[in-house]
Parts: sequence; C-alpha cells; structure tokens
Amino acid sequence: AFTPPANATPWLVGDPAFYKRLPAFCRVSAVSKPSPDSEIKIEVWMPASGWNGKFRGLGNGGFAGEIDWRALALAITQGYASAATDTGHAANAGEATWALGHPEKIVDFGYRAIHEMTAVGKAAAKGFYGDTPKHTYFAACSNGGRQALMEAQRFPDDYDGILAGAPANYWTHLLTSVLWDAQATTLDPNSYIPSSKIPAIAQAVVAACDANDGLNDGILNDPRQCHFDPSTMLCKGAGSDSCLTGPQAIALKKLYQGATDSRGRQIFPGFMPGGEEGQVGWPLYITGPAPAKALLFLSDYGYFADMVYDKADWDYKKANLDDALAASDKKFAAVLNSTDTNLKPFQARGGKLIIYHGWSDAVISPLNSINYYESVIQQMGKPDADSFLRLYMVPGMQHCFGGPGPDVFGENGFSISNDPQHDIYLALEQWVEKGTAPSSVIASKLEDGGADPKVKLSRPLCPYPQQAQYKGSGDPNDASNFTCETPKY
Repeated sequence: AFTPPANATPWLVGDPAFYKRLPAFCRVSAVSKPSPDSEIKIEVWMPASGWNGKFRGLGNGGFAGEIDWRALALAITQGYASAATDTGHAANAGEATWALGHPEKIVDFGYRAIHEMTAVGKAAAKGFYGDTPKHTYFAACSNGGRQALMEAQRFPDDYDGILAGAPANYWTHLLTSVLWDAQATTLDPNSYIPSSKIPAIAQAVVAACDANDGLNDGILNDPRQCHFDPSTMLCKGAGSDSCLTGPQAIALKKLYQGATDSRGRQIFPGFMPGGEEGQVGWPLYITGPAPAKALLFLSDYGYFADMVYDKADWDYKKANLDDALAASDKKFAAVLNSTDTNLKPFQARGGKLIIYHGWSDAVISPLNSINYYESVIQQMGKPDADSFLRLYMVPGMQHCFGGPGPDVFGENGFSISNDPQHDIYLALEQWVEKGTAPSSVIASKLEDGGADPKVKLSRPLCPYPQQAQYKGSGDPNDASNFTCETPKY
C-alpha cells in the first residue's frame, strides 16, 4: 500500500483512492548528489509482475520541486517501470526561493536531475528484473517539455522515444517575455485588464475569427489567420466589462504581438487569440485576481529575483527589458534552454521525437514550438527531420489540457481508446518499436464529470503543417468528417 505525502500538491496526487487499487510494486527511493549542494530525490516504481519490459521517465511542471505520484502510479498500472524526481529541491512548482544562492541546484533543475533520474531508474529496473529495459520513453509537458527536448539534445542515449508537450525550451526568452507582459499591463495602472473582461474579449475574438476555418464551433483551427483588432472593443460611453479603455486595448494588442526589445526585435512570440477563457486561460495565468498577481507574473518574479539577479527585493517595475534579457541569456541560456537544433546524435541512434502544443495556450505561445520545429528542419534538412520528428498543433487546447477544443489524446496517460490512433504516446511507441511513423491522431473532448465521461467532440490532430479540414458534410463533432490537408495560405 502507498499513501502520498500529506503536503503534496493535489494535482500531483489525484484521487487518493487510486493508490488503494495499485498492483503490487517495488518502490525505490534514492537521493543523487552529483554536486556538494545537490539533493536530488528520485522515486522508481516497478510492477512486481506483468512488467512490459519498458521504462518511462517522468517530468515536472513549473519550477518542479515535487514528485509526480499520480504519474508514477498510472505508469505501473500500465505495466511500466517508471521514475520521477523533484529535480533537487522541495518547493511548490510556482516559486523559486530555493534557487537563491544555490547555483548547483539550478543546474540540477536545468538538466542534471532528469539525467540522474534516468540513470538510477534504468539501473533499478535492471537490478530488480535482471534485464535492461528493452525500450525507454520520456513524456512530459510545459517545463517537462523543456526537459524532454533537453534529453534529446544533451543526453541522446537516454531515451528511445520522447513526447514533448508545450515545451518551455526557450526559457530565458520566455521568462523575459513575461516581464514584458507584466510591464505592458501594469506600469500604467490604467492598462491593467481585469479578469472580469476576459469573457467579452473571448466572445469578440470568436465573433471576428471563428468562421475563418469554415465552421462556427468556438474553436480557431489556426489562430494565425485571426487578425482581431482590440480597438474594436473600445468603450463608446461609460466603461464596463463588455468593452476596453484605450490603455487596455493597447495592452491587449501588446499581449497578442509578443515581447520585443528596444530595437523592435522579437524576444518571444505573443499569445494566440482564442485561448482567453477557460480553466487554464488568461484569468489564471495572465490577468489574475489583481495587477501582477497572475501565476505567470509570480513565477517571473521568482526567476529574476532568485535566479538571475540573486536579489530577493528585485522590482519588476524598475527593470529594463533589454538588460533583463541580456542578464537572463548570459547566466542561464546554456543551463536552462533546450533550443539546440542539431539532433543528429539522437536521430543516429534511432530516437523518435513528437512535439505537441495547444493553439490556445495561455502560458507558452504555440508559435514557439513551430519556430523550434522549423529551425530543426532548417538545420538538418526535411528528409532527415521527417525520419524522427513530428509536430502536432492542437486547435482549442490550452496549456497541456483544457480549452474549447479536444484535449484527450493520450498525452497525459489517458485516452478513450488504447491504440495508436487515439493515443499519441502509443503512436510514439509504435514508431520506435515497429518503424511505423504516426499520421493523424484522434483527439477527444469529454463531457464534464462522471466516472465514465462521454465523448462530445473528436477531431484529428494532423502532423504539422497539415490541418484538419471539415469535409463540408456530416457531424462536425465527429473526427471522421475531417481530413488532414496542408493549408494553401
């Protein structure tokens, strides 16, 4: 029997009753100390019987700091030996005070801990089963997507197949762009957009752009084709939640455009229209309950105060954006960024990599994943890249899950059907083990609540640059009435 720690974050635990139904398993708890200031906690869980011969490495969201107990439990119910880590510190994933004055812990967080976890996990599996895992996989989202790409780039021998979701791989620029967002929406108090205005913004975006893809369904198939102008929402009389003031319209336009330096060069792409509302939308991450209190801004403060400047009283309002970007890159580009486009060592050993990203992500611009994918093609050439790399853009999905679009396709360990057609993780395994490259993967949107939720919407996810196009007849909520086509624009 296993009982998760009482102080564990709820979403990393899930349903406590789940642990009472687990099969018998061997649990290894380890601590790795690659530096004098390292304290990397590692958990390896291995089913006592019915091992499928595979190893699954798990990643972390945010600034890490905790073990993902739910993902470990899920892995052993599916027959995998699996490992997870806190990456070397104990903390809530949203704060970085642990980093202040601890450069080696930042290195552990940056890349060392996942590699250590992988080595310990493989060794534990060999010791317990008497055999090396036949295949090894890594799957994670957000910072976990950054970790995933870091493994492919820095440790190409660690994994045979890697699933990278919404990767925060351009970390130094991503966090600098959040500083830009914070300043754009709060330096002038009149620029702040309260969360109460987000529903009206979302409705205006849908009204302006939803029909672009041929369907009025509340989902923007490719938000790059949406040229929504915030000035169309300017208040004509007294201000209300249904309109924007002049400063708010300017701030909103900046959020869509993305951060630029003093010379107008893009630091990081902006947010896409269409992902404003929802459980993991702008009210949680961007607008927040009050100015500079959204999750992204709190994380950004931790990054610059506790990592970049080692100054707990750092003031974002006084920060110069160009200086902050230069300091961020100088100190951490080599430690935290996983933007290397030369993946030839990973390709040469037969590794396969799938990246996915929600078009409605309110944390990391989906354009970042497209930029990275295209930069790998430019570096390696399309034939070589196509031999091991795929990108799937998910219309209407927010950060790792949620949003108006379909968001269940095996990326988080669950799918409606246990086959490669509906499960992108199993599609990755099939690619690695059988050489069958993935084509489209069917994603589903489930009804809320209930032990056995029903599918209310399904769509094919197409390998980029293809997109799902409605055939023009049949139920638009059924994936069978769509085809994958390369857009002509």
